Amino acid sequence: MTRRLPRRALVVCAGGLLLLSSHTFPVHADPVSPPEAGAWQAPVSAGLSSDGSLSDVVGVSATSVWAVGQQSVWDVSRSRGAITHWDGSSWNEVGIRNDPTGAGLLRSVAAASATELWAVGEGHDDLPYLARGDGSAFVRVTLDRLHAGDWLGGVAAVPGRMVAVGRRDKVPLIVTGTASKWRLTRLPDHGTLSGVALSGRNDGWAVGDADGRPLVMRQSGGRWKPFAIPDIPGGYLRDIHLDGPKRALAVGGVRRGAGGTVPLALSWNGRKWSRVSLPEGDVRLYGVTGDRKGRFWMSGTDLERPGAALLLRYDGHRVKTLRGPEGAAPRTVRLQSASYLPGTGTVWTVGHVVDASGTYTDVIERFGGPERAKS
Repeated sequence: MTRRLPRRALVVCAGGLLLLSSHTFPVHADPVSPPEAGAWQAPVSAGLSSDGSLSDVVGVSATSVWAVGQQSVWDVSRSRGAITHWDGSSWNEVGIRNDPTGAGLLRSVAAASATELWAVGEGHDDLPYLARGDGSAFVRVTLDRLHAGDWLGGVAAVPGRMVAVGRRDKVPLIVTGTASKWRLTRLPDHGTLSGVALSGRNDGWAVGDADGRPLVMRQSGGRWKPFAIPDIPGGYLRDIHLDGPKRALAVGGVRRGAGGTVPLALSWNGRKWSRVSLPEGDVRLYGVTGDRKGRFWMSGTDLERPGAALLLRYDGHRVKTLRGPEGAAPRTVRLQSASYLPGTGTVWTVGHVVDASGTYTDVIERFGGPERAKS
């Protein structure tokens, strides 16, 4: 997943300050019973400390969902990364061993299996942060070849292999790890990679931006190369989801004059990438997930209706807007990541809400119903 914002401004978007909310959420609450297809479930919080936000989420099963983020985002001296786990009945924070300085922010999490997990972000020691989990705890992994100033924004994993992407010295950086060795790849052109997805040990895609345009890299046979996409000046990509060898969706935005941004989605059909027609509006897209049946869900925020949770559903032909209920008071709900949970028919999204006092509260929103339902 994609998280290019600096630590002190993790939850403030380029479009300006977030609006406000007085909505509260039950902490460590059980989800309500699965609703009818197409319904939003009641939002909950993972119970992070004051000014907490979740950046990324990955679902392993109905009784194992992982999310990462940051607590005390406005206080650099006290801020710390957070890893939290849903065990089927409650959210519980999980610690990181071998970590004398601590994570300042965790941007992305990936699961190769229930016992092989990875998280990336940045540490209080100004080094990129990399941690491996075994299903019960995480351990920080220190690589001598990573330097202060390197930035990691996204991570993906398959059994026995992980790939993290970011940048070093204004050029794309790819970190590959296996059971026996690590490899760092710096690409020759300027740019940043923010999201990555793998279809196998030596095949996958990474997305970002370069020279004011979207950037897509393809890994084939273990080598990463730029891949042709539509020319979109001002465009950038933040996340990508593979739904099979002939289906993928990447999301981001296009910067326009006077600080405006419009949402961007590119679809892969096995031969080429094409731009998807999206509903008009001041929408920011951050995350994307899919059900391996040709349906995708994009998460973000609608700055014209910021008080409602937002998903865009794409079935390969059309895009439908799915909004949650509005809050009783002004607020902004930002969903920074999404993960489809097989066997439940539910999309889990994470992010934050901002209230009237400017306090951030982490939030988990779920949309969907039984697997058999056709939403």
